[in-house]
Amino acid sequence: MFKNFPGYSVLEKLQKNKSHKRERKFPLNVIKFIFIAVISIVVAMLPTSAFGIEGLTDVHQRIIALFVFAALMWLTEAMPSWVTSMIVVTVMLLTVSTSAFNFLRPENNAGLVPFKSIMACFSNPTIMLFIGGFVLAIGLTKVKLDVALARVLLKPFGTRSEVVLLGFILVTAIFSAFVSNTATAAMMLAFLTPVLRSLPADGKGRVALALAIPVGANLGGMITPIGTPPNMIALDYLSSQGMGISFVDWTIKMAPFVIVLLILAWLLLRVLFPFKQKNIKIEIEGDIRWDFKTWSVVAAFAITIFMWMFGTDLWGVDTNVVAMIPIAIFCATGILTRRDLEEINWSVLWMVAGGFALGVALNYKDANSASLSSLIVESVPFDNFSPLVVMILAGLICFGFSNFISHSAATSLLVPVLGVVASGLGTALDGVGGPQAMLVGIAIASSVSMILPISTPPNAIAHSTGFIEQKDMMKVGIIIGLMGLALGYAMLIFIGF
Repeated sequence: MFKNFPGYSVLEKLQKNKSHKRERKFPLNVIKFIFIAVISIVVAMLPTSAFGIEGLTDVHQRIIALFVFAALMWLTEAMPSWVTSMIVVTVMLLTVSTSAFNFLRPENNAGLVPFKSIMACFSNPTIMLFIGGFVLAIGLTKVKLDVALARVLLKPFGTRSEVVLLGFILVTAIFSAFVSNTATAAMMLAFLTPVLRSLPADGKGRVALALAIPVGANLGGMITPIGTPPNMIALDYLSSQGMGISFVDWTIKMAPFVIVLLILAWLLLRVLFPFKQKNIKIEIEGDIRWDFKTWSVVAAFAITIFMWMFGTDLWGVDTNVVAMIPIAIFCATGILTRRDLEEINWSVLWMVAGGFALGVALNYKDANSASLSSLIVESVPFDNFSPLVVMILAGLICFGFSNFISHSAATSLLVPVLGVVASGLGTALDGVGGPQAMLVGIAIASSVSMILPISTPPNAIAHSTGFIEQKDMMKVGIIIGLMGLALGYAMLIFIGF
């Protein structure tokens, strides 16, 4: 993502490999797209009575068709996730918004979503939270604070192999809580690669060390709301429904759970891949210059983290607004340049905006038409379902999806649907943690999905080293994933959120 952090070459190679794979799959992807488009058009053309939802309008039916299109496109990866989002938003504006074609508008524009509400998804406060996190990462890497922090944080773990393994897991998790897990994985792997090459070829220790990076990066992102896109997608939906969770509350609840999971992952790696070499020496090169820009980054980072943790309670400043602080400081001090803005992962932001737009369409209502989500709630007898079974099934479905498609795509797809389910279950969810538990559970299920190299970018980066076989990644991913789901849902049900 960022050209000036250690490990960028690993990321660049990964992106090139992805591009080549997409080129080879081009004809197949065209077929997938045409097939999915036809299915979506058929859904849009069916008689409204075919859906069995009382009060369904033509506009609602088009929204369902768009949801089907997005779901199938994200599941099959016929196109990059952000491209699907752009198509969905554009078609939504032309067919179900107040700026739709005249011949598609119902009488009195009943049920049409305000086009400004759809387009506002690109400037959603949660999007600014993303950008704030990206900008903090750029600042850290430009002044080499990430290298200095890694050196300081790893030093207490000494040279004993098993302890160094724990060090890499924990330090990677700490970075991933505030910085993109992809960037974190590439950076930490750059420090670790010389060590991996020096370990005995017939030993399993280097497999453990290589797997420590994706494990730490994937799990560490759960610690804070800004750690991964799924966290922010779930948080945004809860906020829109008046059930927002503060930065500090999220971190207080998630940190102990993640720490326990990281320790269990460390023990698992030690057992499955024991070290043949008792001691490992880690040397992280790179000096930091303590000049004005470096101190500016330190100050911005400290202020932002403090405000995220306590700003809302002390001064009433929203978490999303706090994300503007590092942006303003870095722009004013010249740390953030036009080139740096180009390196922000805009595709992720566009992908998430598409998910937000689907949520807006599902929940919009006016004086002449009910929201699609409320109609679905009324048509399905959720009272007959066990809330616990619904929550667990939702987590397992998300876990299954997230191992094969983008975590952001899986969360964007499931959160609006489960928001509807949560509304249908009402107070029945109080005994299992409430609606917050159901949606936070989706974020957890996404983050612990790491079975395959394609499951997450950190997995792909680690697998690209050649030290990890897919069967080893699957074995570790399945065990950690199931442990994460079990512990995560136990926390949500018994402690709540």
